[in-house]
Amino acid sequence: MGHQKRNFEWTYTSPEFPMKQNRFLQQFKLLAPVLCIGGFLQIELLGRGICFESRRLDVFLVQCAASMDVRVGSFSDPEGLEGLAHFLEHMLFYASEKYPLEDSYSKYISEHGGSTNAFTSSEDTNYYFDVNPDSFDEALDRFAQFFIKPLMSADATTREIKAVDSENQKNLLADAWRMNQLQKHLSSKDHPYHKFSTGNWDTLEIRPKQRGLDTRQELLQFYNEYYSANHMHLVIYTKDGLDKSESLVRSKFQEIRNTDRGCISFTGQPCDSEHLQILVKTVPIKQGHKLKFVWPITPGIRNYKEGPTRYLSHLIGHEGEGSLFYILKKLGWATSLSAGESSWTYDFSFFKVGIDLTDAGHEHFEDIVALLFKYVHLLQQSGPCQWIFDELAAISETSFHYQDKIRPIDYVVDVALNMQFYPPKDWLVGSSLPSKFNPGLIQSALEELSPYRVRIFWESTKFEGLTDSKEPWYGTAYSREQLTGSTIEQWIERARKEDLHLPVPNVFIPTDLSLKAVSEHIKLPVLLRKNMYSRLWYKPDTSFSSPKAYVKIDFNCPFSGSSPESEVLTEIFTRLLMDYLNEYAYDAQVAGLYYGVSNTDYGFQVTVVGYNDKLKILLETVIQRIANFEVNPERFSVIKELVTKEYQNLKFQQPYQQAMYYCSLILQDQTWPWTYGLEVLPRLDADSLVKFFPLMLSRTFLECYIAGNIEPNEAESMIQNVENVFFKSSNPISQALFASQFMTNRIVKLERGINYFYSAEGLNPSDENSALVHYIQVHQDDFKLNAKLQLFAVIAKQPAFHQLRSVEQLGYITILMQRNDSGVRGVQFIIQSSAKGPGQVDLRVESFLKMFETKLYELPSDEFKSNVNALIEMKLEKHKNLREESGFYWREISDGTLKFDRRECEVAALKQLTQQELIDFFNEYIKVGALQKKGLSIRVYGSAHSSEYKADNSQTTESNVVQIEDIYSFRRSRPLYGSFKGGFGHVKL
Repeated sequence: MGHQKRNFEWTYTSPEFPMKQNRFLQQFKLLAPVLCIGGFLQIELLGRGICFESRRLDVFLVQCAASMDVRVGSFSDPEGLEGLAHFLEHMLFYASEKYPLEDSYSKYISEHGGSTNAFTSSEDTNYYFDVNPDSFDEALDRFAQFFIKPLMSADATTREIKAVDSENQKNLLADAWRMNQLQKHLSSKDHPYHKFSTGNWDTLEIRPKQRGLDTRQELLQFYNEYYSANHMHLVIYTKDGLDKSESLVRSKFQEIRNTDRGCISFTGQPCDSEHLQILVKTVPIKQGHKLKFVWPITPGIRNYKEGPTRYLSHLIGHEGEGSLFYILKKLGWATSLSAGESSWTYDFSFFKVGIDLTDAGHEHFEDIVALLFKYVHLLQQSGPCQWIFDELAAISETSFHYQDKIRPIDYVVDVALNMQFYPPKDWLVGSSLPSKFNPGLIQSALEELSPYRVRIFWESTKFEGLTDSKEPWYGTAYSREQLTGSTIEQWIERARKEDLHLPVPNVFIPTDLSLKAVSEHIKLPVLLRKNMYSRLWYKPDTSFSSPKAYVKIDFNCPFSGSSPESEVLTEIFTRLLMDYLNEYAYDAQVAGLYYGVSNTDYGFQVTVVGYNDKLKILLETVIQRIANFEVNPERFSVIKELVTKEYQNLKFQQPYQQAMYYCSLILQDQTWPWTYGLEVLPRLDADSLVKFFPLMLSRTFLECYIAGNIEPNEAESMIQNVENVFFKSSNPISQALFASQFMTNRIVKLERGINYFYSAEGLNPSDENSALVHYIQVHQDDFKLNAKLQLFAVIAKQPAFHQLRSVEQLGYITILMQRNDSGVRGVQFIIQSSAKGPGQVDLRVESFLKMFETKLYELPSDEFKSNVNALIEMKLEKHKNLREESGFYWREISDGTLKFDRRECEVAALKQLTQQELIDFFNEYIKVGALQKKGLSIRVYGSAHSSEYKADNSQTTESNVVQIEDIYSFRRSRPLYGSFKGGFGHVKL
C-alpha cells in the first residue's frame, strides 16, 4: 500500500473543505493585516498566523475547536536534556498565572463536553482542544495562557518527569518505537535526527543533577527562548462570524511575547556516506520477520504540486497484478508491503519500503532485495507515465472534493500543521492535490532510490544471539555491515525472472457521483425487509449529501464458534478470502471503495463502504468468491503461519491490554481464550478447512444494514441477490437457522455486595509494568440508568486522572471510562504502572472513590448543571460522516438493543435528572462498601512486582472479597443477563 507519512506518532488526515471554496480562495493574494477568504480569516498578530473557520451549527451541535502549532520540537532539545521539548508540552497543562489552580484547564474542558491533548514532533509542538460551543470563549482564554504566563512549579516539575518516564516505560518493548530509534541511532551524531526525543527519568532528572543543572530552570529557559509569537500558528473552528472571531482572538492572544526570533532550521543530512549502503540485522520483541528499505531523498514538500514521491509510493506500494507485492505474495515470501515518504522536514526526508516476510521470505532475503531494485529499474526504464499521474491526480481530486467531514479537533490540527509548511492559498489543501506532471522531478526521485544510497533494516527473532551491538535507549540488539553497490548488483543478476509490470488503468474510479432522491422523513434506520434468511435495515443519507454508501452483511453461523478449532478456521477462512480478493479489489481501495471480510464471535461479516457507483459490482464479486471458495494449500500455509505468529505475539501486549482481555473473558459467556487457539493451530491443515467450510455455511442468517446514497429498491435487490446465491440455487449452500440456533450475547451477572478479583502474572517476563482494570458492573440497558452512569463518568473522569496520574503518578496510562458489554453497562478504571503493583493501585482507586464521594456530596448546583449540559451537548453532537453514523446504528443492531433514537431518549432522561438522584445512584452502585455494588478487579503483575503476586493473593480476609481462581468454573457458577440479541422474530414489519 502506498502512503505518505509525517514525522509524528499520530495519524494524518486530510482537511475537510469544499473544493469550490478552495478554488475561490486561490484567486486571492495574501493581504495584511486581515483577509476574509472563502469562510476563513487570516490575521497577522505580532507575527502570528491565525486561521478561522466559521460554520453555522444546526439542530445537532458541532463542537468548537482550536489548535496552536509552535515551531519548535525535539530537534531543539539541549544536549544532555533529551526530551525537554516533550516535557515542556506536558508541563503547560498544569496551571497559569491567570488560572493558578492546578489542572483547572483540563477540568474546565472536561466539564464542558470537550477533550484536550498535545504532541511533540521533530520541529513542532501542537496543542489542541475541543469543547461545547457555549464554553468556547472561556476555554480559549484558558488555552491562551499556555503561551502567555504558564506556571511551572517545582513540585509539578518533579511529578511530571515521572509521567514522562512512565510514558517512555510503556514504549520500551514496542517494536515500532525500538526500530524507529535504531534508525535514528545509525545516523550522524551531529544531526538532531540522531537524538532520543521522548525523555525519561535519567535524561530529565538524574543526569542534569549530576551536571549541576536545575531541570525546571532549563525548562523555563527553553520556553522563553523558543515560545515566541512569530513561531506560532493558531487555528480556531467556531460557530461565530469572522468579525467576532477576529475580536475574540485578538483579545485572548495579544499578550503572547514576540521575540522576533529567527526561523529555526536544521540544515544538512542526517545520513553521511558511512550510514548509507548498510545492512542492519536486528532482533524484534515480537515473532516475525520484516524488511525495511530506507533512502534519503529530496523532501516531497518542496514539490508538493508535482507530487513525485506520491507517484513513487503509488507504484512501488501497488498490490495489483504485476506489482512487486503481487510477485512476492505469489512466491509465498511476503504478507504485506507499504511504501512512501516519512520522517520528513523541509530539509531532509526518507523514502521507506516496508515488507512483512514469511519464514520462506526470510530465507530469500537476497532475492527480495533484487526484486525490489528490479521494480525500481523497471520504473526508471519505463519513464514517468502521464496517464498514471493523471489517474492519480483525478483520484486525489475526487477524494478531496468528496472527502468525509472529520472531527473539528482533527481538522484544526491538520490546518495548523499545514500553516507551517505551505503558502496561505494551500493551507486547506496541503499536498492533497498533485496537479503538475513533471517527468524530470519524478525521474530524479527514482534515481535517488539507488542501491548505493540504501539503508536496509532486517528484523527477525532468528537473529537472537547473532548480533554484536545494542542501541542505548531501548536496548535493541543489532549488528551492522557495510554493503557495496556491486553486491546488490550481483543479487539482481542472479535473481529469478518474474513478470513485473506497471498497473493497468483503474476500472473502479467512480464516474457517476450524482445524488439519489431519498425520503427526507426517514431519520432513523427502518426495517426494510425480513424473512427466514435475512433481515435488512435501511437508512438513506439525509445528512451528508455524499455519493457514498455503507453496506454491512453479518453472516450468523452457529458452527463457526462451536469450538476453538472452528473459531480459528473461521479466522483463516476470512484471511484467505481477503488474500484471494486482493489483486482484484486493490484498485477499488485506491479509488475510494473499501471492503473487508472479518471473523466475528458468531461467524463473519462483509463490509463495503465508499462511492456507491461501483459498490454493487464489488459486493457481488465478494459474495461470489465466498460462495465459490476453495482452499489453496500453499496460501493456507502462509495464512496459518501469519495467524500463528499473531497468536504468539499476544503475550507481548501491553499489561493493561492483557487486563482488559481477562476482564472480557470473565464477563462474556461462550468465549475461548486465545491460548486454546494457539494450542489447536498446529493440528489444522488445508484439509481441515476444506471439511469445515461447508459446515460453517450450512446454517446461517444474514443481518444486513445498508445506508447512504442508495435507494430502497437497490438495497433490497442487493440482499435478494445474496439470498439467491446462498439459499435459492438448485443445490443451496446454506439453509435457514433453526429457532434454537440464533446467536445470543450473554454476559455474566456479578453478585451484589461482592468485590471479585482475578490475578495473573504478566505474559512477558521482560515487561516491568503492571496493570489494573477496576470494573464496576451496574445495569442492563436502561435510558435513565444510562444517563446517571454517563454523568458520573463525566464528572469523575478528570478528577480521577488528576489525582491518580498527575498527583500520585501511578502511571502514564490512567483512564476512567464507561464499559458496555452487549448492553450491560458499567464503569472501569484502567491503570498501567511501574511505580506500584496492581494490588496497591487497587487500593488507590478505592481511596479516590472515597475522596470523590465527598466531592460529589459538596458539588455546587451550578457545576452539576454545567456537567449535565455538557453531556447533553455531547449527545447532540451530530455525526460527521456516513461511516460514523453507520457505526452508531450498527452497534444497536449488533447488540440487539435496536434503540436507534438512543441519544434523544437519553437526553430526555438527563433533563429530568436531579442532583440527589445522581448521589443516590452513586451510593447504591459505585460507593466503596455499597451493598448493591458489583466489583471486579483484574490485576496483572509485571516483573517489577512479581514478589507481590503471591502475597496479594494470600491476603484475602474480608468476607465480601472473592478471588476468582479459575475463570471457566466462575463463569459456570454465575447467572447470566438475558440477551438482547437472539432472533429475528422480536421485530415486526
